[in-house]
Formats: sequence, C-alpha cells, structure tokens
Amino acid sequence: MDDSEEPALSTRHRILVAAATMIGEDASARLSVRAVAARAGVSTGSLRYHFPTQRALQDAVLAGIYDMVATGDAIHDRSLPARDRLVACLREVLAPAGVGQEARAAFGKLHEGFIAPEPTEEIKAVYLGMEREGQRRTEHWLSVLVDEGALAAGDNARRARFLMTVVNGLSLERALPAEDSLLTAETNTLYLAVDAVLASAGAGAGGG
Repeated sequence: MDDSEEPALSTRHRILVAAATMIGEDASARLSVRAVAARAGVSTGSLRYHFPTQRALQDAVLAGIYDMVATGDAIHDRSLPARDRLVACLREVLAPAGVGQEARAAFGKLHEGFIAPEPTEEIKAVYLGMEREGQRRTEHWLSVLVDEGALAAGDNARRARFLMTVVNGLSLERALPAEDSLLTAETNTLYLAVDAVLASAGAGAGGG
C-alpha cells in the first residue's frame, strides 16, 4: 500500500485550515509564514514547500473560503430576477462588516491592519490578496449573468471593480452615523449600482 501522498495532503490541509481560521477570527490578520505554521503545528519549511510565497498561501486560502461559500450562491437562483440576485450577492459581501458597533470594530481592525502602518510588502500582499478574491468572486457573478443572457457581454473586470468600489463605500458607511434608515439607503444604492451595470453594453463605455 502506497500512502506516501497522504501526509503531504494532510499537512497542506492543516495549513489552509489554520490560515482560514485566522482570517475568520480577524479579517485583517496577516498570514505570516511563522504565525500560520505555528497555528497549523508544522515547520516553516513545510509550509514553504506547499506555499512558496505568502501570496500563494493568501490566494489559496481566500479561494478555498470562496469555493466553500459559492455552492449556495444566490446568483444561481433563477427564480429571482437578475438584478435581485446580484444585489443579494453584494449583500453577502457586506454582511461580515455588520452594522453599528460591529461595523466600527471591523473598520477599526481594517485601519489598524492596512491604513495606520507603513505599507510594507507583507501588508500589501495580504490586502491585495483580499482584493483579488473579491474581484474574482464578483466577476464570477457577472459571468453567470452574461452566460444566461441577463447581462450584455462586456468588460466584467471593469464592472466588478465598480461594484466592489460601491460595496467598499457602503461598508464604511455602516460604521458611520446615519441620519436616515441605513438599510433603505443601502438598498437604494445597491440597486442603482446594479442597474447601471446591467444597462452597460460596451467594454470601453464611459472611458476617458
């Protein structure tokens, strides 16, 4: 019996679980080789064997988290109009930010992790990894709508960037004082952004 591959698979799995747990505990956590290796109970050399760079580790963890969540993606529920499905997906992105005190705490961690300190290569790698995964996830939603004919073919990367910019702004608003109903204002903004994307047709429309 040849089970030579099992230890490698087990070690890789432990590393990914440890890193995903760290992100689950703190979305701004920096996945340093030493911290993740210690959490997984493996050597730094073993971690480097499976993930030669910090970016490789970050991308693998975020992709794994997304793939586990994507199975129940609202974008595939064709009982709802395309605009409602896309808004629901964007709400899933906003959900972890919470509202009020929870949102303020989340933004505080974001500020401490990525804004206040000097932008070292490690900090940039962690943040850009999160951004890439958000972009990939949003482009996936848009590609589903293109495939079913609910959205005209076009520059989905540009569309996704626009939607993620709107979501980032809304997540910040959740942490700030609001005069009107936050839910109503947020819903109106999401539908306005989604309707703009669904109405877009060309890859270069609006460019200058």
